[in-house]
Amino acid sequence: MITTGMTMRMATSMAESAHLPLAIWLSPAFPVGAFAYSHALEWAVESGAVEDAATLSTWIDDLLRCGSGRNDAILLAASHRAAHDAAALIEINELALALAPSRERHLETSAQGAAFVIAMRAAWPCAALDALDGETAYPVALGAAAAGHHVPLAATLEHFLLAFTANLVSAAVRLGPIGQTDGQRVTAGALPAIHATARFALTSTLDDLGSATLASDLASMQHETQYSRLFRS
Repeated sequence: MITTGMTMRMATSMAESAHLPLAIWLSPAFPVGAFAYSHALEWAVESGAVEDAATLSTWIDDLLRCGSGRNDAILLAASHRAAHDAAALIEINELALALAPSRERHLETSAQGAAFVIAMRAAWPCAALDALDGETAYPVALGAAAAGHHVPLAATLEHFLLAFTANLVSAAVRLGPIGQTDGQRVTAGALPAIHATARFALTSTLDDLGSATLASDLASMQHETQYSRLFRS
């Protein structure tokens, strides 16, 4: 006999399993090539703007709360809601691509977006991705795919922002200003900003788009001509 308690536990387990695709899609093993991009962090390290765990934490916190992380979360949320409206999804994607402040930022989002769509169509097909042909911004592709597979928006936002943070921390470790232990401290310290930005994006609209991280945008332009580079951005 299945009791009420068992039923509740089963329902909870099924709700939690709905988030499992995010762990796969946002894993470093998923073939989008995220490891090749530093999101201008390489120039920030070269210039001395990021030189230790404290300055890295500040850099990432700014991106999450008032920079590209925040904007990408807003675009992801809008795409999740518009996933079954092809015309609206195309408009959001065009806006996302146009908002890239430099050639390298455009490459970063469009190359990862295209790779994500290819991998999803091969292994995780859904009708929501049908409208996305040609250049596709990464958060738009992820938002549409999550909606197409009935993955909750709140969880998608938090997992996306955590993956964004983890990739920056990984880049910083490879660049040398911090070690792996400091990297874990920085990631843990970013959780409040991740939660806050995800909560905000959950009820955001495209009118909320805006950035105040000029140093990061300029760094992405400087990186284009950086003499010695490990990363594509």
